[in-house]
Amino acid sequence: MLTFRLMLPRSSWFWASTALIGLAVPISTAISNVCLAAVLLGGLFYGRAIWQMVKSQPVAQAAWLLFGALWLGTLYGATPWREAMGLLGKYIDLAFIPLFMLMLSGEVARRWAQRAFFAASGLILFLSYLVGLKLLSVQHWMTTFSAVDNPVIFHSHITQNNMMAMAIFLALLNAREAVSNKLRWVWAGFASLALFNVLFMVIGRTGYLILFTLLGWLAWATLARYAQRHGKTWGIRQAMLIVIGMMAVIVLALQLSPRLHERVSAVVSEYQAWQPNHGEGTSTGERLDFYYNTLQIIQQHPLVGVGTGGFAAAFAQQTAGTAAKKTPNPHNEYLMMTAQIGLAGGLLLLFLFYTQWRCAPRLATPYAQDAARGLVLAYMVNCSFNSALLDHADGLFFAWLTALLFADTRHD
Repeated sequence: MLTFRLMLPRSSWFWASTALIGLAVPISTAISNVCLAAVLLGGLFYGRAIWQMVKSQPVAQAAWLLFGALWLGTLYGATPWREAMGLLGKYIDLAFIPLFMLMLSGEVARRWAQRAFFAASGLILFLSYLVGLKLLSVQHWMTTFSAVDNPVIFHSHITQNNMMAMAIFLALLNAREAVSNKLRWVWAGFASLALFNVLFMVIGRTGYLILFTLLGWLAWATLARYAQRHGKTWGIRQAMLIVIGMMAVIVLALQLSPRLHERVSAVVSEYQAWQPNHGEGTSTGERLDFYYNTLQIIQQHPLVGVGTGGFAAAFAQQTAGTAAKKTPNPHNEYLMMTAQIGLAGGLLLLFLFYTQWRCAPRLATPYAQDAARGLVLAYMVNCSFNSALLDHADGLFFAWLTALLFADTRHD
């Protein structure tokens, strides 16, 4: 096996700006945009290297295919071209993936990038505990979602819990790979504090699902590696044991966490009470209305969709005269892509996830391999309940972490 590497840009400013995105994304949109501008400036000097990265990296190719389809979607539909390009700009993070890969092609850059993300996660966790324990009042610079009984700091509870779930997963992977017991306990301690914060303090339900999915994947991957190392059988029976174990963990969490139990129970009761286009007033009911009406739009425009940026107008037309709440996106990325650019949009999104999953075993370390597939699972869940790639923070985090994990891919 040979490892493909591109030399780092001569100026450390460019790769440092890319690494700092890991610090900025969980904290500030403005700082993230400053870092992006610096990275883009660096990219202007390395066009040939970026193209070479695209040609050599299947993940970068899949990301550009999806972004290219969205660009084509701006050429048709009833949406004014300027508005369509504005919506396309929200997906620009997909186009940045090969540039991020170039800037993170060095081991030093990747190491500092990971440290930056954990520094941001640690700061958020520290402030969240201060607010939750009433040692710090909610400050004016905190998000409007912040409260003592929902101590989120810089973003919504959805975004914070989603990213914190990934931080827990990566911390546990670091604990698994730690070279000393002291370091292992440090990572495990961070993961434990973050896990309590997600399950007992913050109300982001998508984060719960992502966390349990990642914990299940971590158990599977770790035990599979152990079995392979010791020549033991690993298959369906072991998978079923992990599923049963995760179900037991979920039941225990529901019993121990009133917050988790309350949020899950609310979903069940709201789902049972839902009637099409009469779900306004409950979070679950509104989302079900979004899904129901978006499926109607897809049924009417299955091949090419309504065009990039055309969803809001199409949804307003679809729900005219009903009690359904209007929305600029259906809170589901699969439906959002399919409604805008047809069935090919949903398939290209799935193809991107498939390419990441397929390429993960080519990564240089067990940590990167398992982390990469965890990223895929996390965003498959996230995209089922949010327009995750459309959202600035979640979309940029996906592009950045994809580049961080796949920049050092081995090729035959």
